[in-house]
Amino acid sequence: MPNLSTFPTTRKWPAQNPDVLQYYGLPTPNGVKVSIMLEETALPYEAHLVDFARDDQKAPDFLSLNPNGKIPAILDPNGPDGKPLALFESGAILLYLADKTGKFLPADPAARWETIAWLMWQMGGLGPMFGQLGFFNKFAGKDYEDKRPRDRYVAESQRLLDVLDARLDGRDWIMGGDYTIADVATLGWVRNLITFYEAREIVAFDRYSNVAAWLDRGLARPAVQRGLTIPARPS
Repeated sequence: MPNLSTFPTTRKWPAQNPDVLQYYGLPTPNGVKVSIMLEETALPYEAHLVDFARDDQKAPDFLSLNPNGKIPAILDPNGPDGKPLALFESGAILLYLADKTGKFLPADPAARWETIAWLMWQMGGLGPMFGQLGFFNKFAGKDYEDKRPRDRYVAESQRLLDVLDARLDGRDWIMGGDYTIADVATLGWVRNLITFYEAREIVAFDRYSNVAAWLDRGLARPAVQRGLTIPARPS
């Protein structure tokens, strides 16, 4: 049995089964990337709630796993060479899980790198821009008299939706016929934009018919439906 006792994270979130992958997160757009991927791959795991309301992400035990103090993070007792591996950053975790399971990342080198490019596009563009729009549209930013910051992120979010809509023209998934980690990374953010961030009207989402159809296809996947609720939020 792997020894995880050297990882302080396991003191705050004890592993019930230390033989399986330990996932630490919350069902946010970044968190659900990992929970969806774990459900899609059927890799055995335990989910541990990192509760923002209690500042769990700032606790020393969690910072020992992710010094950046963000979710998601994983601890895999069966990492490379059979040694435990602690990993943070959602994109890195998706790539690791894809390599570990041989799923949702093409084996062909050209298609593999194209998929990674779309993953990086989500990580560096779509996610951060949608998050800023959410702040200015729903949270404290909505009270700012100066609407130029909000409008800047509306315009950039629309540009990114244009890019995604064009990519999905004639394609079921970002890479065509195959569902990949590029879709896993992007689904939660697009869903969040028009639900939690309440930005459907301000970005004119309904004009992006290819994106809307892709989102419906993704949300219909049973593993996606499960992953969107893991770990359960506090009641």
